[in-house]
Amino acid sequence: MTNKRIVVVGGGAAGILAASRAAMDGTEVYLIEKNEKLGKKLFITGKGRCNVTNSAAISEFFSHIPTNPKFLYRALHGFTNEDLMAMLEDTGLQLKTERGGRVFPESDKSSDVIRALSRILGKAGVKVALKTSVREIIVKEGKVCGAKLDKGNLPCDAVILATGGFSYPSTGSSGEGHQMAVLLGHHTTKIYPALIPLLTPNIPEMRKLKGLALKNIALTYRENGKTLYTEQGEMEFTAYGFTGPLILSASTRIEDRDFKKAEITIDLKPALSEEKLEARILRDFSENQNAKMKDVLRKLFPKQLISVVLSRANISGEKQVNAITKQERQQLIRITKGLTFPVCGTRPIGEAIITRGGIPVSEINPATMQSKQIAGLYFAGEMIDVDAETGGYNLQIAFSTGWLAGKSAAESLLNA
Repeated sequence: MTNKRIVVVGGGAAGILAASRAAMDGTEVYLIEKNEKLGKKLFITGKGRCNVTNSAAISEFFSHIPTNPKFLYRALHGFTNEDLMAMLEDTGLQLKTERGGRVFPESDKSSDVIRALSRILGKAGVKVALKTSVREIIVKEGKVCGAKLDKGNLPCDAVILATGGFSYPSTGSSGEGHQMAVLLGHHTTKIYPALIPLLTPNIPEMRKLKGLALKNIALTYRENGKTLYTEQGEMEFTAYGFTGPLILSASTRIEDRDFKKAEITIDLKPALSEEKLEARILRDFSENQNAKMKDVLRKLFPKQLISVVLSRANISGEKQVNAITKQERQQLIRITKGLTFPVCGTRPIGEAIITRGGIPVSEINPATMQSKQIAGLYFAGEMIDVDAETGGYNLQIAFSTGWLAGKSAAESLLNA
């Protein structure tokens, strides 16, 4: 143990890794968390299952990071998804990989991930202070020299800010880290919700579709006719619009916050070309010539969706199959391959999984995560202006930037 001390503010994914890595080099490390327990937001990620990372090659991560991906090159290559999985498995945590490369604990319990991270903290010798808040970072002559807590001052040689963004404020993400940074001369970019459900003005249709989950569909998000996101997967209709993995990822690609000409288009049968879809429909029609359209389409669509598709195609559900014209059939195919809904906004930022925006990457050294303005001040995780699609990418960013910040802070002090 050296006489150097590092204070890490925030006991989430980034803070836990920052504190653990910093302590591994023998520095005295305090992890300060204002909640009654560590990893409060981790408990609810992945619907309580905790999607810890993605198994994709690190080189593939960057296409899933819409905001400042190049900034993360050193962090993601310095502590990879393989490094993270090995570290967690060394604690006894068993992991599994699901569709899309999403990595979860075998138990499907986020609490098991928290226990594993707590064991890593304990092994590293980190001193954890719960129910404790940092009010201010003390700086003299351009260098960090302490942290002002609600329980008194704590002298230190470096501070790592890992307080999260502004989403899920009930977990403690309320933006106080940004405020402390701004008081020291840093700035913040404009803050928006990301990984957030989308809204539509088509409320009458939503009343019919509410609760319907669609799997194996292709979704495209456009603004002013420009395609910003397209992917296959799952989504769900809600009373106000849409949610689910595809929708959350699409929300990270929003450019026009006025949503003047924003829309999503759903291909309900992406595995079938229009020609193959027509052949499928003709076969169903030939086998059920006297059936009503609302009944025969149950082989093609979920029951809840049929009335909306027929309405969009201007076809009565009571109409018999043998009375359907070629033009109506072509319209049905067009709607099936391109069911479009206008998008008029997002849910409130308090419901977002992550925040878009934060400390500008231009004010942080990407090789160390240290502030370019204050010596001994480091940033990690969601505080930084980076964000990614759903699938474990954001947690890996938190772990990787935390690891790099902790490593850099410790090495800087030990080499001073």
